[in-house]
Amino acid sequence: MYDRPETAAANQRLWNVIRGNLSEMWRDARERGWPLPDRLSQPEDLWSHWLDPDLTLSQSCSLPVRDRLRDRVTLVGTADYGLPDCPPGHYNSVFVVRADDDRERPADWAGMTFASNSRNSQSGWAAAANHLAEDGLAFTDILLTGAHRVSALVVAEGHADLACIDAQTWRMICRWDPDTAAALREVGRTAPTPGLPFITAAGRPPGDLRLALADAIRRMPDADRDVLDLQDFVVIGVDSYHAVPTPHFPKASARKIA
Repeated sequence: MYDRPETAAANQRLWNVIRGNLSEMWRDARERGWPLPDRLSQPEDLWSHWLDPDLTLSQSCSLPVRDRLRDRVTLVGTADYGLPDCPPGHYNSVFVVRADDDRERPADWAGMTFASNSRNSQSGWAAAANHLAEDGLAFTDILLTGAHRVSALVVAEGHADLACIDAQTWRMICRWDPDTAAALREVGRTAPTPGLPFITAAGRPPGDLRLALADAIRRMPDADRDVLDLQDFVVIGVDSYHAVPTPHFPKASARKIA
């Protein structure tokens, strides 16, 4: 889920090790119908991909796991990105406005044009809506952008006023999109919630996948670890994901980016 041109090679090398580990464990994998592709893919239709009965391994957003994917996939575990003020395997989101915008209170944000990557995003929608709901507030003008990087860009360019960006994505924007980051200002963070989980097909035992992932992440070269910010692999119970509130999405208040 955090793949971009700067991370693609490191992600592929990580998969190579995971695949090698699984090949050793699953010598009869092909006979079982468990594909181990040579290269990572970035499917256009994520729902079909995540719900594929032959899915070996993927990473999903945490909101779909407690909503549309609930009981239809198996949770394998969660990557720990070492995010500040977050428990292992957890993440939060960063509220950003333009650098010259002095509105810092949730009471101000409710009336602003809010850029969200997707209504199915924990970090870009649910976390932000839950944050405002603590003060009895809600967004009234939502611009759906399709990606966190686009949300940051439309705020920087003045097409929206506020965005809520996954903290790991924001860290990558600051690192590799410095012009966009310089045009923005952080004004708050949401509470931590369980991070983006690795998943496999429903009914598939996760044990070998957990071993393969944990070993690959812990043996990463320092250079790749620095690029991906991957610190460790943890197992977070499915109940912890389901315990996060899923706010109602107000369709009437939302529009897609032109």
